[in-house]
Amino acid sequence: MPSLIRFIVLLAVLGGIVFGAMFALTIFVEPKPREIQVRLPSNAIDLN
Repeated sequence: MPSLIRFIVLLAVLGGIVFGAMFALTIFVEPKPREIQVRLPSNAIDLN
C-alpha cells in the first residue's frame, strides 16, 4: 500500500509541475501578432 501512495504522490507532483509550467507560459509569454499571406492557385477561385 505505501508504494501505491508514493505513486499517487509522484503523479500529483508531476501534474503540479506540468500545470505550473503551462500557467507560467500563459503569464510570461506574449504572442507577437504578424501578418500572414496565403497564396491561392488561380484555379481554386471560382468566379461563377
